[in-house]
This record gives sequence, structure tokens and C-alpha cells, in this order.
Amino acid sequence: MTLHSFTEEQGLLIDLVKRIGEEYIAPYALEWDEKEQYDPLPMRALADADLFGIIVPKEYGGLGMGVFEMALAVEYLSYYCAGVSTTFAASFLGAYPIILFGNKEQKEKYLPEIAKGKKLLAFALTEPQAGSDAFAIKTTAKREGDFYILNGVKQWITNGGIADLYVVIALTDPTKGPRGASAFIVERGDPGFSFGKKERKLGLKASVTTDLIFNDCKIPKDRLLSKEGMGFMVALKTLDYARCGAGAQALGIAQAAIDVSIKHAKRRIQFGQPVYQFQAVSHTFAEMAMRLEASRALVYSVAKYIDSGAKDFSGASAMAKCFATDQAMWICERAIQMMGGYGYMRDYPVQKYFRDVKCLQIYEGTNEIQKNIIARELAKLYK
Repeated sequence: MTLHSFTEEQGLLIDLVKRIGEEYIAPYALEWDEKEQYDPLPMRALADADLFGIIVPKEYGGLGMGVFEMALAVEYLSYYCAGVSTTFAASFLGAYPIILFGNKEQKEKYLPEIAKGKKLLAFALTEPQAGSDAFAIKTTAKREGDFYILNGVKQWITNGGIADLYVVIALTDPTKGPRGASAFIVERGDPGFSFGKKERKLGLKASVTTDLIFNDCKIPKDRLLSKEGMGFMVALKTLDYARCGAGAQALGIAQAAIDVSIKHAKRRIQFGQPVYQFQAVSHTFAEMAMRLEASRALVYSVAKYIDSGAKDFSGASAMAKCFATDQAMWICERAIQMMGGYGYMRDYPVQKYFRDVKCLQIYEGTNEIQKNIIARELAKLYK
């Protein structure tokens, strides 16, 4: 059930993602999860369909679409596997800083290959001591002539080791606190740049998460994004744009959980009738559907608001991410309960949805941090 209409172009986008999901993801999703395996097959299919170019401007070979179309692609991809959609969405997270803050030369160098899916990206802010407290980062970037020398460790970076380009936030002047951070483009293969072990996670197992290690990593000075001191501005604005993607992931996962569990409830016979016929069960599904549609309305509304050219949307973006992921977590837990013992078994996908969706309440800023952002924006309205 969806209460939304789409343009012809958006409908074609959704149909294309569905075809890729059915052919390149659905047959393998549980296997990838079980083996904790990243497979580049769906990324190649998405690249062949030009879907990495959704948010890239047309002048750089992209499709020139907006946050709403990005959210649609991520939502429908997440229906088939949230691990795959995480790899895809994290590349957008890495692309946004270049689109929003890159100079002409940087855009001309990187965006055409990003649009073609030839360059996978990652975004690196988190460190062992700097999670929710992003201002506590310690990675440094010291200017030496025509180069910057990076030292430090970034933790839990999605697409670490498989991405070609990394947008890294590092301190160029540690004495200035948040105003001393800057953003850089680091390429895989740069001297002094390496990766830690692949993390073993509760969910999203088809995506890769590693540490990034910088040991006197030397990069040209023209890899600086914007200017020195703008690092946290780059990071915060990037996250504002990208958080609808996390909300959209929640929509796809929750829809999949409802679809699987309601089909089971209509087939499963207990006490002489389908389980769905018991009012406690059917009312639970009604609640699941209401929560999903409310989440979808909010995510879509915020994405369209951003695309309208709004200047200040931090609070709205935080609402979309926080509300949709919290509701999806509830929906997936209920989906397991509605399937009883079957829902708990690894032969069925709802337990995967439950494990996958949990991370959405944590990454790109925990939902507690999202509430801080919302509260801060509310305070501005009630001075």
C-alpha cells in the first residue's frame, strides 16, 4: 500500500530499481547475509543503469535529479537488501561533499566517473573517541608545501577498502577546535593510506565496514574541499542532505517486513482459521501499515522540501531519519512476532530485516542526536 503518486520519470526509476532488485539481489540476499559477503554484482548493475548519477548534475554526466529521487532509489533497493542499499547510499554520502563544496576542477575530475559508477565513495568522520561527539576527532592534516600529510584513524567507515574515493574530515589546526577541521578527498592507493579489518556486524552484512588508517598519508593540496576550517560545515551539510537516505532505507525494510509477515499470517492456519483472522493480529498489521505510511509521508515531504531549495532543513532532515527508523524498528519486531517461531528462524528474511534496521537508528547520527538537532531547531522558533 502506498498513498503517493509519482511522475513518469520517477515511476521509471522505481521500475528500474525493482528489476535490478529482482534479478541481481533477491536470489542472493540471504546468502550474502549468512556469509557476511560483499558482492559487486548489484553495484555493477546499478552502474550500468546510470543510477549512481542520480544526484550528479547533468553537466557532469549525471541525471540531475534530487534528494527525493535518491530516496526513492534507496527505498526500493532496501526492500531487497539493506546491506546492498547501504553500499549504494554510502557512495552518495561521499559524493555530496564534492557536489556541494567541490571547486570546478574537482567536479570535472571526479563527478563524471562517479556518475558512471566507476568510482565508489565513502565518507569518513567517525573515530574511536569521536562518535556522537564529532568535534572530538583527532585525525590531523598538516600542510607541507604542495601537500597535506594525514595521520590518524577513522572508525566504522562504510565502503572502507572497496571505495575508490574517501571524503575525510581532519584537523588542519587543532588549536581552533571545530573551526580547525577541514575536508579532503583521499584516493585508494595514496601512500600511507591503508585499511583495518573488516568489521563483523549484527546486520547489514552485505556491506563492508572497516577502519581507515592514515600513517603520514601524503595527498596533493588540491584535494582540499572548500577551504581550511570548513570541515565540519562540509560534514554537517552533507549529513543534512543524506539523512533522508537513512529514512528511505527504513521504508524499504519495513515494507518488506510487512509483506513477508502478512503473507505468512494469511497462509498459517491455527485453531481452524488463518492467523490473520484473529483481531489481535489484524489490528497489529493495521498499526504497522499506519506507522509505515506516516513515515513514508514524512520522508517524502522532507526530501521534496530540500529539493525545493530550502536553506535550513537540519531539523526536518533529522525528523525524517529519526521517525522513520524508529517506526521501522517497531514494525520489524512486530513482523517477527506475527510469524511466531518462523520469524525467528534464519531461513526466513524477517530476522534479517530486524537486524539490518537496528543500525539505521545508530549511523549517520544516533536518533538521540537527531532529537538534539530537532530540539535545537525548535528553540530557534521559540526565542
